[in-house]
Amino acid sequence: MRESDARSSSDGPRELLTLRHAVLLIVGVVIGAGIFKAPSLVAQMTGSPGWMFTAWVLGGVVSLIGALCYAELTTSYPSVGGDYHFLHRAYGRKVSFLFAWARFSVITTGSIALLAFVFGDYMQQVVPLAGDTATGSALYAAAVIAVLWWINARGLLAGASAQSWLTALEIGGLLLVFAAALWVLGGLAPQASAPAAAAWSFGAAPGWGGFGLAMVFVLLAFGGWNEASYISAELKDSRRSMVKVLVVSIITITVLYLMVTWAYWRVLGLSGMGKSEAVAADAMRVAFGATGETVISILVAIAALSSINATMIVGARTSYAAGCDWPPLRRLAYWDTGRGSPAVALTVQNAAALLLVLVGFWSGNGFRSMVEFTAPVFWLFFLLAGLSLFVLRWREPRTSRPFSVPLYPVLPVIFCLTCGYMLWSSLSYASSQQLAGLNAGWIGVLVLLSGAVLMVLLEARRPVRVSTDVN
Repeated sequence: MRESDARSSSDGPRELLTLRHAVLLIVGVVIGAGIFKAPSLVAQMTGSPGWMFTAWVLGGVVSLIGALCYAELTTSYPSVGGDYHFLHRAYGRKVSFLFAWARFSVITTGSIALLAFVFGDYMQQVVPLAGDTATGSALYAAAVIAVLWWINARGLLAGASAQSWLTALEIGGLLLVFAAALWVLGGLAPQASAPAAAAWSFGAAPGWGGFGLAMVFVLLAFGGWNEASYISAELKDSRRSMVKVLVVSIITITVLYLMVTWAYWRVLGLSGMGKSEAVAADAMRVAFGATGETVISILVAIAALSSINATMIVGARTSYAAGCDWPPLRRLAYWDTGRGSPAVALTVQNAAALLLVLVGFWSGNGFRSMVEFTAPVFWLFFLLAGLSLFVLRWREPRTSRPFSVPLYPVLPVIFCLTCGYMLWSSLSYASSQQLAGLNAGWIGVLVLLSGAVLMVLLEARRPVRVSTDVN
């Protein structure tokens, strides 16, 4: 059965998510721990308040451009496969399979495990589970994956409801950071007064290298909005609502990031931001003393929780789509209609994430580095997804497009150039690092090679495709 038929029947994805669910899901998956660290790096590399805020505004603009490109793809080809589906239509099943493998083996499962460790690291500071910090962090990481797994196993609406609460708490925490700045500026903080913020100015331009590197961290902090594509087949009236979801999400995130960055700047000053190893903790300490450090640990833990839950929801849908296309993986294509979720794919994904927690506990920072060094793989497929818009317009000109990206082809070109730059930057970073004596630039290559070997084994059987197209 085609998924387009299943969507309106009782044995496939159904439109269960509201606009509110979708916006909170995307905001939750994007706003992770990055906003509590990246602003200090951006302050270092830009050198003036004007250029620092320009970088964050530009990050929002670039993300919005990308969101408009994805709005065309998702409204023209709504599918639980998301990027997998776009890549499949544009380049064929082999490229899409390599994407699905990379997403399963590292991008999604690795992100879940890594975020779980972030949650564990901060919660261990608040309520230690063990005398050994590493053990306590790992216990927290495993526990949070198990709990969120149980919630999402109950169904899509259960996971989306939990996401709504987590994202609301996360947004409340960021607003608290903003309020802390107002508290300090009003002279109400019990600690020493905040340093005078540098006068608003652009000063000398930071140079292409410095500003470009600042944009790398800014765009990493904005990363994740494209996950909206994975719920396009389950969003009510998706052909009209998806554009609103993407635009509202990006604008909300940009405003929150600017507010929090302004708070850091007003409390610590630009120099203090640049020198800070934990900019959020330092700002909250000025406002609320030692209590502020505890508060920020809880806020980071909540942000990690929100990202883990959202990633669990969208991540399993790629494996489901691959299961529809590859007969040996057909068990992954089982859809629990009563719960509205890809039950088997969700189980496999979360079990793999738990396994990676064990690997991370055993290898320590080596695991975290491995996940970071696979960033080029992510940006490679992100670039291909952007280019697929051009390919599909040329190959399928008669396809109904409820939304067409404005100023075509200018905006898609800007988006693709940005992805290309991020691919180059992440490759340069990975190639300059070592992991277990191996140039880290090869980590992504090994991931793709292992996927190619698996694909050859799967192709031993002739595929009978079950389309993830919902047209």
